[in-house]
Amino acid sequence: MKSSDLDFVVEALEAELRPYRETHHTYTRLPATGRDRDEILAEMRALAAGEQDKWKSGFASGAVYHGGAEHIDFLNDVYAVTSQANPLHPELWPSAVKYEAEIVAMTASMLGGGESGDQGVCGTVSSGGTESILLAMRTYRDRARAERGITDPEIVVPVSAHAAFDKAAHYFGIRLVPVPLGPDWKADVAAAARLITDKTVAVVASAPGFPHGIIDPVEELADLALRRGVGCHVDCCLGGFVLPWAERMGYPVPPFDFRLPGVTSMSADTHKFGYAAKGTSVVLYRTNELRRYQYYRTATWMGGLYYSPTFAGSRPGALTAEAWAAMLAFGEEGYMVATKAVLDTAATIRRGIEAIPEIFVLGDPLWVIAFASDQVDVYAVMDQMSGKGWSLNGLQSPPAAHICVTLRHAQPGVADRFVADLGASVQAVRSLPGAHGVMAPIYGMTGTVKTRGTVEELLARYGDLQFKA
Repeated sequence: MKSSDLDFVVEALEAELRPYRETHHTYTRLPATGRDRDEILAEMRALAAGEQDKWKSGFASGAVYHGGAEHIDFLNDVYAVTSQANPLHPELWPSAVKYEAEIVAMTASMLGGGESGDQGVCGTVSSGGTESILLAMRTYRDRARAERGITDPEIVVPVSAHAAFDKAAHYFGIRLVPVPLGPDWKADVAAAARLITDKTVAVVASAPGFPHGIIDPVEELADLALRRGVGCHVDCCLGGFVLPWAERMGYPVPPFDFRLPGVTSMSADTHKFGYAAKGTSVVLYRTNELRRYQYYRTATWMGGLYYSPTFAGSRPGALTAEAWAAMLAFGEEGYMVATKAVLDTAATIRRGIEAIPEIFVLGDPLWVIAFASDQVDVYAVMDQMSGKGWSLNGLQSPPAAHICVTLRHAQPGVADRFVADLGASVQAVRSLPGAHGVMAPIYGMTGTVKTRGTVEELLARYGDLQFKA
């Protein structure tokens, strides 16, 4: 890709942000005097109104997992009550401590940790799945350094695992050792066994993985980790608030949680299918001794004694309160009903995808449905879907796309509309094989080493755009 082509793609991506910058005043410095608060709210409501059509109507993959007006109003009321709370100051907001402790206990109980953590399972609340994963990997690094003297740690990670594991390796000086997938799109256990060395600090499994919605062989990987004396982290960010209820309803859910002796930590996102507002997740550990390696504390700072359980110092206690309130409002029965709606809708969408001859579903997923093709350009299909209003996730190696089914898709008619639009998009690409939008050429470049750096430069420039007023 030439520099001029890269400029074209960046300009196309910038066009996504242009409407807001052209129709609303842009601030590059503080106003000399404060604006009227009603005017500010009016502008914000106008901005929000232009953003709601896609996700409210079910056009987005994942992103908004509940989105019902009554539930949003409830969470907003909770935030208003607790907007000033900060868990960094428990002496001022003991309620924030209560909310976090109970979120952890309820999540641990849900994921095989026993009632109120009586089997030792414990954890903390984080800002999201990425932070939960980062915290766990740093914890394993520091434990291995303290207890085994390992200074060049490695983590054994399936290639389908979330990018947050690579991010953790990059941040914390850990070597990420990739595990290939088998033909069923699950991590290859035999390959993982060969990759564990004296430097390995943890083995990773996904339940399910973000790309294809496939649950790794957690039982085998956890047993392998146990026998080799290393940790096993199960990334359950997507599945933590789905799989327990799917299992109760008789869906084919393999063992995946703390009921397996080799599982030593898990991550589960309250802000996904836990239906809390964005900004909370839970990272769990089998023992308090392991969790302590996550904490930061110092007794020598001139500012006094300092302790922080997660990366942030001050944290938004209101988001924790919203997660706590959402969990109580749903209860087990509510999560069962919601999970059934999601899985029933996903089954409808999957059957529809499988009925389109030119594309096929990867693996045997429950609610994150990935599809590929050996007949049409999937990225061009994704561009066609974008033109119809859909926001899907593009995947790589092989070229594919997925839809993460949420309660937004369980609304009447949404699943049928998706299948119809996907079929029409496939036919459009067959009729005009050279036609595509912006994403097809970008994803096409990632397949070769020569252009991969160009794509990374593109991503950096897109990041610059997001922080340009």
